[in-house]
Amino acid sequence: MFKHLIGKRSNLVKNTVERGAVKKFAEAIYDADPIYYDEEVGAMSRYKRNIAPPTFPITLDFGAIPELVLPEKGLIHGEQKFHYKRPLLVGEDVYGLTEIKDYYEKNGSFGNMGFLVIHRYGFDAANELIFSEERVIIINEAVRKEMPI
Repeated sequence: MFKHLIGKRSNLVKNTVERGAVKKFAEAIYDADPIYYDEEVGAMSRYKRNIAPPTFPITLDFGAIPELVLPEKGLIHGEQKFHYKRPLLVGEDVYGLTEIKDYYEKNGSFGNMGFLVIHRYGFDAANELIFSEERVIIINEAVRKEMPI
């Protein structure tokens, strides 16, 4: 169903790690660590500034792959992993992109399921990798039957 998209990438999209967004995100996940919002604590840290929580990249824009059209309902969040070279720094620009890494199908007790593996990457202004994210989206049989081929 999506095998023809393996290897497709979005264009790079510029994001700024904004102080207010980091603070709101930390509050939303109930993480009160002052490294995320207290400028004095950030200045005294080894990074010399505030950082973003590890799952903050879910708020960033990684661009779209025009050929990838998924339904708005019925998808299952299968797995998500983040791999960091270093933390995201408050105030820095991050350039994100999405890549389709794999698609495979398995038969299970609920029918034929599709597994779409997507990687997202965040680079700094010098094009150095900051982090990567791997996510697996599961497309159940009922949703697959309704999708155009």
